[in-house]
Amino acid sequence: MAALAALALGFADPAAARTVQVEERSIDEVQAAMTTGGTTSVDLVRAYLARIAAMDRKGPTLRSVIAINPDAIAQARMLDAERKAGRVRGPLHGVPILIKDNVETADRMATTAGSLALKNNVTGRDAPVVAELRRAGAVILGKTNLSEWANIRSTRSMSGWSAIGGLVRNPYALDRTACGSSSGSGAAVAASFAAAAVGTETDGSVVCPASINGLVGLKPSIGLVSRRHIVPISHSQDTAGPMARSVRDVAVMLSAMVAPDPGDPVTAGAVRRDYAAGLSTSALSGLRVAVVRPAMTPDLAARFEAALAVLRGAGAVLVDVTPPEAKGLGEAEFTVLKTELKADLNAYLATTPAAVTTRTLDQVIAFNRDHRAAEMPFFDQETFEAAAATKGLDDPAYKRARAMALRQAGAEGIDAMLKTANATVLVEPSYGAAWPSDPVHGDQYGGPSSSEWPAVAGYPNLTVPMGLVRGLPVGLSFIAGRLGEATVLGAGYAYEQRARARVAPRYRATADAGPGLDGTF
Repeated sequence: MAALAALALGFADPAAARTVQVEERSIDEVQAAMTTGGTTSVDLVRAYLARIAAMDRKGPTLRSVIAINPDAIAQARMLDAERKAGRVRGPLHGVPILIKDNVETADRMATTAGSLALKNNVTGRDAPVVAELRRAGAVILGKTNLSEWANIRSTRSMSGWSAIGGLVRNPYALDRTACGSSSGSGAAVAASFAAAAVGTETDGSVVCPASINGLVGLKPSIGLVSRRHIVPISHSQDTAGPMARSVRDVAVMLSAMVAPDPGDPVTAGAVRRDYAAGLSTSALSGLRVAVVRPAMTPDLAARFEAALAVLRGAGAVLVDVTPPEAKGLGEAEFTVLKTELKADLNAYLATTPAAVTTRTLDQVIAFNRDHRAAEMPFFDQETFEAAAATKGLDDPAYKRARAMALRQAGAEGIDAMLKTANATVLVEPSYGAAWPSDPVHGDQYGGPSSSEWPAVAGYPNLTVPMGLVRGLPVGLSFIAGRLGEATVLGAGYAYEQRARARVAPRYRATADAGPGLDGTF
């Protein structure tokens, strides 16, 4: 990547910056260092960029960063000058973060969703969520790689791959998936390429990469965070969400991201608040928690039981619940996603610059066919084609599917389980451990997943590390009803502080498969 190559050359300058340690540093820690004068925002930007240059296209070769912001140092200088003049905007002032590359920024970077069809999509506008983070003082360091088109092009895709960025690698085991679609955000934050990152989720795209890369990730309630100027899939389920190495850092990020946006009417009731201020290690004391126990491998089940023991030790009252059958939920959700993809993507593409020549989903499909070698070397675009054949938002079949899915996931699903247990929050394993990246067969995963019901219902889902399974991270999901962000963050924080389960990545070539592969004689 030319930008990264040019960046690496810049660090030959001995006057570039003081040596700054950024690995595994929290937002509070880097903020404290700037407050005391031990470092500056410019120093932090240069240190993160040096780490990216050394590890993302060299060393472990994570391929998690798709573009570097050429204006990052200038932004940092401006924020350093503000600090020197006595103005500090808040806990994100001068803190470098990364943005998933389906979210627009006004910086001189394209917003590509990983596709060559959008390589010229330099819009010069901030998505409102980016504008809010910038207003809070965050430095936009660059854009992260992702599963192309947020993993909606094919059901046989390989998570983490895009035509522009290549395949994101998991920093815990380089041959394993970083999951998706916010794969680059997950791998980059795990590798300390930034203090935190923004991902997006339609169903699993924050929770899965956060869990599998040993992070905290929050899929917020629909209506808290604006979706405008984000390459869309579904207006019913899309949302941006924060990803970081701790619950507190996620809470700080969320506090800056939540705001009403007149251009996204669903956010009309969004209320700005400080989600970090209410975090307490006693939040689990007396809290009734509904527990879902899906089918799991023995090693994941053991890790889950250990997490439940931590919850009990913190004073939580655990009540097992059995999820209702929800027959047809997956099919109904897929009908909704396909129908809304066509409508929402066509509406988005119509707003892109003239340099973007693919103005409709049909034209994107044609572009991919014309550029098959680059765009479809591993998997096809059958979901795009199925979406193109849908009949629009007035189609009665679509409306029935949305109503059924919403009812099954919400009132008859999460709400019913919480009511049965008389509980405030629900917990279950987020996902199992990372599977091998497979360009031939695509994603091969049949384990538990916490994402579908909160994604369809529009409810919050927070994943928090609960340790390693054979050297690979797994997460614990905290799920609540709509606008229950404070609840899940509080419970997740109390668990995190007691469990201390996160382990930093070691960039191993492969995962520890465990005993048994060599046979017994």
